[in-house]
Amino acid sequence: MHEELENFERNHVWDLVEPPKNRRPIGTKWVFKNKRGEDGMVVRNKARLPGVSSKEGIDYEETFAPIARLEAIRILLAFAASKGFKLQQMDVKSAFLNGFIEEEVYVRQPPGFESAKFPDRVYKLRKALYGLKQAPRAWYARLKSFLLKSGFVMGSVDKTLFLLSRGSDTLIVQIYVDDIIFGGSSHALVSSFAEQMSREFEMSLMGELQFFLGLQIKQGPEGTFVHQAKYTRDILKKFEMGDSKPMTTPMSTNTALDADEDGEAVDQKEFRGMIGSLLYLTATRPDIQFAVCLCARYQASPRTSHRQAVKRIFRYLKFTPELGLWYSSGSSLFLRGFSDADHAGCRIDRKSTSGTCQLLGTLLSLGPLASKLAYLCLPQKQSI
Repeated sequence: MHEELENFERNHVWDLVEPPKNRRPIGTKWVFKNKRGEDGMVVRNKARLPGVSSKEGIDYEETFAPIARLEAIRILLAFAASKGFKLQQMDVKSAFLNGFIEEEVYVRQPPGFESAKFPDRVYKLRKALYGLKQAPRAWYARLKSFLLKSGFVMGSVDKTLFLLSRGSDTLIVQIYVDDIIFGGSSHALVSSFAEQMSREFEMSLMGELQFFLGLQIKQGPEGTFVHQAKYTRDILKKFEMGDSKPMTTPMSTNTALDADEDGEAVDQKEFRGMIGSLLYLTATRPDIQFAVCLCARYQASPRTSHRQAVKRIFRYLKFTPELGLWYSSGSSLFLRGFSDADHAGCRIDRKSTSGTCQLLGTLLSLGPLASKLAYLCLPQKQSI
């Protein structure tokens, strides 16, 4: 808690002033969180002091800030593997405290940390607090401004991607709120960027990218392997499927789900939780995407037959917990697209199901962590 307040002072977040007569200051509350690493162990304890009870039109106006999609992260991983450079990771400490806000916002003094000399005064914000609606937007604007002034060019489609060129060398930076992934063809350029960021912001340099947004990443000279083995085991345990009988496929070839109105109803909340957990796993497991999306159609009124189909997917995950995506080094970056559809395949309304995939260079490969044998080639991006 003292560290958080010291961050406020160090970043000149606020000034202690007389309370305004025509404005009502917002409140604050302490929030505590444990940050975990790839192995699930606690790597850092955090205390945050977010602002609460801010009102639209008074304490904030615009709130939108772009955020990187998982597809963008995968494309970056594929590009870095193709070009043969390793990605690094850094974290901006108390990132939102660096963003300047345009609105006039007053905050009550934190309970237990009131000024002994001026207990009735309030803080006037110079910069954003965690919890303010405009805080992500203010931080993104600050970081974007810094990168553009440093010579970076922002992506025309992905506004969280920045590129810097120095002669024949290239540096790529992908931001995700306060987490930054970066890498380049020149070690000197990468080191210079890390030093530049450390001078401007208080940074935590985390070294080679290994764990990001639940994705486990292993970079090597032959390519990059991305998987969610830990997450897979976690959801197997969460839904009590860890001791289930493994299956070699996510769905039987003769499975034909329908509304099953005469079937026994099951817990809707649990069913939706299972579907949601599986949908996030499709980030690195396109082999289960069709089966998951098919089961997801019945979340409004799930039946026993639907839950059995979902459990079949979990049993397949029990058999293949360490499958993932393989991005080979030295591959081309030629973009190709494919599409396909069945004809009146839905048994309920006879609508067709279509699918598209876009391939950036070589196909993505699905295979075990310890072996590169018997890979199943899969697209980099697949939509069902």
